[in-house]
Amino acid sequence: MKVFLDANVLIAVLNKEYPLFSTAARVLSLQDDKRFMLVTSPLCLAIAFYFAEKKSGTNLARTKIALLVSRLQIAASDAETVRQAVADKRIHDFEDGLEYYAAVQSACEIIITEDKGDFYFSDLPVYSCADFLTGYVFGN
Repeated sequence: MKVFLDANVLIAVLNKEYPLFSTAARVLSLQDDKRFMLVTSPLCLAIAFYFAEKKSGTNLARTKIALLVSRLQIAASDAETVRQAVADKRIHDFEDGLEYYAAVQSACEIIITEDKGDFYFSDLPVYSCADFLTGYVFGN
């Protein structure tokens, strides 16, 4: 199953933001589980880097992002992604639209975010980290 990770999941892990850190780290650890392929976008990585850099400094933030990049699949964010996000009248937050269409173009089946309301327009199921772990990892 291809699973798209929103920036807030990455930030929670990079910055050890509790209480979300524990469940977000469990989700990221699923990259080692053959049932799941974890995907994120360049935009999510840029956002995560920004917040990691503010907390940890440039060098440590680069190290953390490099580790993420080595373990996650990176969705394409191209001209078509931008056109789809702009054309979709349901989308009010352009950033969320870019992330959504990157997930769609990468054939992701689920989006994991801690701001489920941001993806109110999504045709893909949207889960929090805890809901995903309960429903897909430990529930099946």
